[in-house]
Amino acid sequence: MDLTEHRVSGETVFEGKIVRLTLDQVRLPNGGMASREVVYHPGGVAVLALDEDRTVTLVRQYRYPIGQLLLELPAGKLDHGAEEDRLLGAQRELSEETGLEAAEWTYLGYTLASPGFCDEALHMYLARGLTRKKQHPDEDEFLDVVAMPFETLVEQVMDGTITDAKTVATTLKVKVLLGL
Repeated sequence: MDLTEHRVSGETVFEGKIVRLTLDQVRLPNGGMASREVVYHPGGVAVLALDEDRTVTLVRQYRYPIGQLLLELPAGKLDHGAEEDRLLGAQRELSEETGLEAAEWTYLGYTLASPGFCDEALHMYLARGLTRKKQHPDEDEFLDVVAMPFETLVEQVMDGTITDAKTVATTLKVKVLLGL
């Protein structure tokens, strides 16, 4: 059975600096019609920076949409959308947020943030061979750098202390990949 929905019409109802929201009419597989609200996002990157003693570097920052401080992996949007080299975006975000540079990069694939309404793809990386330089966050970015043992990060993911999806997915991928 073909489960594809086909866009019949649509209009952009909001165009922001980061996202675009459309209201689309689609034809369903059974021939019926439905409305779909879609958020288009340029995509992002997340980096699990793991040093030789199995310490991971995270950032704590306030997330306005949920009104909470979150502990999460260094991450950010791709500044030029899908056209931006994902690795360069990951290197930029790690350097800006933590001051770290890495000699070794492993691409871990991507996860879809919330595909029921948004096309955002988050590309995950493992960074090793770390060198500390100077942190240089964006002018509207305020965060604390936090280091912890990788095992503690895994425990906090598993007990629900850390709930950020990109951090959860990347941490578990690294645990399985490295057998840590």
